[in-house]
Amino acid sequence: MSEKAIQDYYPDEYSHCYGCGRLNEHGLQIKSYWNGEESVCKFQPKPYHLALPGFVYGGLIASLIDCHAIGTAAAAKYGAEKRAPGTDPPLRFVTASLHVDYLAPTPIDAALELRGRVKEAKERKVIVDVSLSANGRTCARGEVTGVLMPESMMS
Repeated sequence: MSEKAIQDYYPDEYSHCYGCGRLNEHGLQIKSYWNGEESVCKFQPKPYHLALPGFVYGGLIASLIDCHAIGTAAAAKYGAEKRAPGTDPPLRFVTASLHVDYLAPTPIDAALELRGRVKEAKERKVIVDVSLSANGRTCARGEVTGVLMPESMMS
């Protein structure tokens, strides 16, 4: 796996997302790494990420899948353009659609592992499939369509 997370390459002005922004001190600050043909993220839920005693809140699961997939989309696009991550112009994606299937209750005391694979890549959009597991069991799957950030969102 690469030493630097995909999110570490985001320019400062695009690093404030609650899920993946390294500059959001109150956010999740997830870190995704490219590993061969897939991306990997590990996340340890906190006790307050609770739905019911012992189980992770579904909104957190959706956020993790969303932000991991968007990072995966950016890494895939850099790779397709044969560019190093973080080179100019920056490639930053936003979510066009998010679909999550919750397959099993997710224990709050387990480290969560997310794995993302590019399903489809076009010029302005990338579709990523993500699985989320705990203790070796797949608890959720998601499909995220990321699109290049529109001009209207850029500073």
